[in-house]
Amino acid sequence: MINAIQEYVVYLHDVKGTSKNTEAAYARDLKKAADYFAQQNVMDPAKITATGLNSYMLYLEKEQLSPATVSRRVAALHSFFQYLLQQGRIDKDPSEDLKPPKVEKKMPAVLSVEEVDLLLEQPDEKTAKGIRDKAMLELLYATGIRVSELIHLKEKDVNLTMNYVACSEQGKERMIPFGDTAKKALKRYIKNSRADLLKGKESEYLFCNCSGGLMSRQGFWKLMKSYALQAGITEDITPHTLRHSFALHLIQNGADLKSVQEMMGHSAISTTQVYLNMGLYHLRDVYAKAHPRG
Repeated sequence: MINAIQEYVVYLHDVKGTSKNTEAAYARDLKKAADYFAQQNVMDPAKITATGLNSYMLYLEKEQLSPATVSRRVAALHSFFQYLLQQGRIDKDPSEDLKPPKVEKKMPAVLSVEEVDLLLEQPDEKTAKGIRDKAMLELLYATGIRVSELIHLKEKDVNLTMNYVACSEQGKERMIPFGDTAKKALKRYIKNSRADLLKGKESEYLFCNCSGGLMSRQGFWKLMKSYALQAGITEDITPHTLRHSFALHLIQNGADLKSVQEMMGHSAISTTQVYLNMGLYHLRDVYAKAHPRG
């Protein structure tokens, strides 16, 4: 089954043009399913039955995994077996009737403007690392790009004359503007900090870690967690929190949904719609607290 999974991941990359993160997530979820079936002495995916998949679902339930995690694994199995069916390696899709658990939709975690200001004030700009961190956080909030896009930005992707970054995803490029605050932080990083961190190395990437290599998503997540603690922010935030905050604050200040959709890189405007709903909830809270008859 492992060979079939590896071939499927290659198919996702070469034919579907999926991102590396998507490919890694599918591979990870399918490997866990393969481990389960290997324990049942089932090594060939063609021998997996609907009954076997139902047993796997009961196993996941026993493991007390979250509905979101189980739903993701079900989606991976559906996609995998559809691939095998298209390739003629199975006669029937055993996952056809497999239903994911209901997942309660939660509003994305966001920060207030005041909390964002506090967070962005935390890096120590007397150090090369602090100057870099300040530039990364400012750019992340100024553009709403994904953390994977942030760490893979190349020098040529950032236009400091026109104030925009260029991000490419699955062959599509989008331009996102940024303001003078982010521009100032970026210019300072490039002028005063980047060479120190590179330590004589050369890199096409804009940001690097303290050893001069490419920063990891986990590395950036850890530094953001550290700055959140310094700022006294108690919520469990991630780099995606700044992306959500970017979108919500734009909409609260009058940006139209279509523009926010383009900047976020959402394929469907319904995905962006959630921020409009969040803005309405915020207005209701303000009204309830401020109106005499609220």
